[in-house]
Amino acid sequence: MDIIKTPKLENVQLLDKYNLRNPSKGTLYFATTHLIFVDHEMRKETWILLMHISSVERMPITTTGSPLLVRTKTFQSVLFVIPRERDCYEMHQTLLRLSQPVNLDELYCFHYKSSPDELPRTAGWNYFDLQTEYQRMNVPNEHWVLCPANKDYELCDTYPSHIYVPARASQAVLLGSASFRSRGRLPVLAYLHQNGAAIARCSQPLSGFSARCMEDEQMLDAIRRANPNQPWMYVVDMRPRINAMVNRAVGKGYENEAFYDNIKFEFMGIGNIHVMRKSLQKLVETCEQNTPTMSSFFSGLESSGWLKHIKSILDTARWIAVEVSGGASVCVHCSDGWDRTAQACSLAALLLDPHYRTINGYQALIEKDWLSFGHKFTARCAHIAGDSKERAPVFTQLLDCTWQLLRQMPEAFQFNERFLLTLHDHAHACQYGTFVGNCEKDRRDLRLSERTFSLWGYMASHLNEYKNPLYNPKAHPELIKPDLSAQSIRFWRGMYCRHESGVHPREALADLLPAAVDHATALALHVDYLARRIATFKSLLSGRKAKKEGAVNYQNGNTDTGLETATQQLTIDNKLIYESSGLSELECANHDHPLKEDTSKPDRIPLITEKTDASIPSTLAQLEAEMGSVALDWRSIKNVTECSCSTPLDHFSRKHHCWGCGRCVCTRCVTRRALPALATPRAVPLCTTCAPAATPDTPAPAPPDLVTSAN
Repeated sequence: MDIIKTPKLENVQLLDKYNLRNPSKGTLYFATTHLIFVDHEMRKETWILLMHISSVERMPITTTGSPLLVRTKTFQSVLFVIPRERDCYEMHQTLLRLSQPVNLDELYCFHYKSSPDELPRTAGWNYFDLQTEYQRMNVPNEHWVLCPANKDYELCDTYPSHIYVPARASQAVLLGSASFRSRGRLPVLAYLHQNGAAIARCSQPLSGFSARCMEDEQMLDAIRRANPNQPWMYVVDMRPRINAMVNRAVGKGYENEAFYDNIKFEFMGIGNIHVMRKSLQKLVETCEQNTPTMSSFFSGLESSGWLKHIKSILDTARWIAVEVSGGASVCVHCSDGWDRTAQACSLAALLLDPHYRTINGYQALIEKDWLSFGHKFTARCAHIAGDSKERAPVFTQLLDCTWQLLRQMPEAFQFNERFLLTLHDHAHACQYGTFVGNCEKDRRDLRLSERTFSLWGYMASHLNEYKNPLYNPKAHPELIKPDLSAQSIRFWRGMYCRHESGVHPREALADLLPAAVDHATALALHVDYLARRIATFKSLLSGRKAKKEGAVNYQNGNTDTGLETATQQLTIDNKLIYESSGLSELECANHDHPLKEDTSKPDRIPLITEKTDASIPSTLAQLEAEMGSVALDWRSIKNVTECSCSTPLDHFSRKHHCWGCGRCVCTRCVTRRALPALATPRAVPLCTTCAPAATPDTPAPAPPDLVTSAN
């Protein structure tokens, strides 16, 4: 890449706030996608994805060199000390340019190439269809219909091409309502409950102090009448009342209850993107304290207001979910209807519908309420250089709220914490085209489904990493009501402090439970395999399957094709003699049995002969090797500090157990092959040492993605 003038810097120091006196010393490499620091002495690597870099700051020069502070969107803070100031300046400029592309076409998703064994480019793009998702909710029906007016995004260019509106709403009502709403985002259906109550979404009205629109009033009335079970409905404004009143001065504002019949109006008091951005900045500063004390950390956490905002969002979602489950329809909006509105609608649906608590369901929820309805991912996640005031952690808050629910009711969710972290990291990484663009129209214009890969395709090939072993779909079949008291809202250490090596347990529950499930699965499959082998050999010894051709003698491994029966010297136990020879129990007993006279144990049994089966090893050595190909004992995670390839394994690193030897290996050293000593043929994780001995013709999985390959 022409932008990179110095691909390598020697004698660079990496300062760790937990060990300032002994900094790591090594080499800093510039790769196409990553900034890589290698400490050769400690054999440690630090990988930073260039698209994850949020800020690069040059610090005052010290006696040891020029410090450069790199912060990432994944809440990692790294301080490099570069010997020469000139090199520090060039690195600073290079990182700024590479982490903030000028045009969307410069994003890595448009240049990413797959290996021959990876999923095809089309995988994932057709997993979710908006019309199919609404059909799951029994829409269209007599009350809600598909509106063709936005087929070419003429009605609202930030809405999906398929929108569902009340059947009573005429074309004139739709056009009039769209013209009276900010950005043309008229009220449309977001979720329909099985009791007929609906969640609709829109943007603020252009009401000013006294303006009104008959078509918009008719539109909300049509939404109310689409629910025959309730004569009134709610309109929920996510903003604080003072903010909505200020917007009236610029010709916007909120609905006047005097103009809308049978409407109950509620303000929820959730701050705008600027409040949330500043709150997150304070939270990050609190987490970056060099010597945090209990007092300084908790005071910093309190002053950031982050947990207060999370609680406010959850309170709103729960309020909406309770009202909808009670039979009342709710129309939700904020200012433009693509930030706080998306949070409230999606979280309320998550509380109401168990489908959205599954892996595929949660992905469909993101596709519907966030991607299709125009959350500005490119602007909010700062994919390209632009106005910094447009950046905001709106999607991060959705994931944080979901984690709060997952922590309280783990049995209600099919996915785990790693699933949420993967979504967060890839929303900012731009390796896949799923989150690129600000609306559905942008993604179609960019032809993302033709030019890029989908994140859903990658995640589909790694589903086992995201499954929650505690999931029980029958535990919460309907509405869930979380405890939202102040003491129940927790700081998400796994997100905001995940790179802090000194604050995590040696054995994370998220790693222990899947490892235990995998180990139990491996042993169960191996036991089934052994039972089948025993049954086969028992049949052979009893002579039930003796054939004339293709006999295998497990005494010497030879194959005899012309044998009918034969005998071979063999010492066996009493039970086997009893079952295979037809002798009495006393005759098969030991020679010193008190009831036995002079009868001695027979020293010859019928030769084990059977027609050769392709699945049965032809020699005893091969049989023993096959039976020993599955590890009975797995190494404990807490004792693993590095992979066999010398890659360090910390709390955040993904640790994979090899089913063949039981060791823990890193993502780069794991592959999937079929093991013969399992009852059901399946591709299982194996290390590079055990993989060659496994079945070679099993397709290899897709290689690890750039975001997690270093972990």
